[in-house]
Amino acid sequence: MKITYWIVTGLMAAFMTMSAIPDVLSVPAAVEIFTHLGYPAYLLPFIGIAKLLAVATILAPGFRKLKEWAYAGLVFDLIGALYSHLSVGDPVSAWGFAVLGLVFVIGSYVLIQFRRQSPVKEN
Repeated sequence: MKITYWIVTGLMAAFMTMSAIPDVLSVPAAVEIFTHLGYPAYLLPFIGIAKLLAVATILAPGFRKLKEWAYAGLVFDLIGALYSHLSVGDPVSAWGFAVLGLVFVIGSYVLIQFRRQSPVKEN
């Protein structure tokens, strides 16, 4: 269970970090997508930094309650991205990444819950 959790969580962390870096740097392609969705470009670095903080919180030991908020924030971000892409009629190639991100975040969250409820303590 522990190994599965860390594989899924590692994939989630890599995926979210790779999506946050262009946001933080306001890379032209990220700005173009963001404005295409109808959002102001000045919001992009804020969302990118929030994603990076959420990933750091999830990977750090402890901070149980803060981890819950971090997972929730990532889910809100990804559901918002999915909804936004669907609302403007984007193809699967645009919104599929949001679905993949949701799978990783939800998978990581479910696995950490199983680990917490497990009667056998893992190191």
